[in-house]
Amino acid sequence: MVRKKNSNTLAENRKARHDYFVEETIEAGISLVGTEVKSIRIGKCNLKESYADIYNGEMFIKGMHISHYAQGNITNVDPIRERKLLLHKEQIKRFDLLVTREGFTLIPLALYLKNGKVKAAIGLCRGKKNYDKRDSMLEKAHNRDIERQMKESNR
Repeated sequence: MVRKKNSNTLAENRKARHDYFVEETIEAGISLVGTEVKSIRIGKCNLKESYADIYNGEMFIKGMHISHYAQGNITNVDPIRERKLLLHKEQIKRFDLLVTREGFTLIPLALYLKNGKVKAAIGLCRGKKNYDKRDSMLEKAHNRDIERQMKESNR
């Protein structure tokens, strides 16, 4: 699968696709303050160790690091605070059932802009074993070799 980098993508969690099988993705809004949005827009966001959790009927993103905005003052907030994800109750209930019963994990895959608002792509993921990771790396290398051969034969 070849993915082009979207110009609206602000941060991406590439490690998640290496460590997990992504079964389904969903778009969610994030409750942010102004200086956090400014920091995200200039690329000061890290999704590497983040995950989403559901409690009290609400979904929160945890472990996402948004650096302090340089021109911000007292309006800067804690860089790794919990941030609420904005979803419909039915969507949250469905994901809660899948996470608790079937052992899935909710992982933020990317942050991007849509109509001027910051959105998060949340993936419903199942963990990979080490041999699965090796298989996917071999498959990626094989596909790269095939592409190289096709390119050389077209010349």
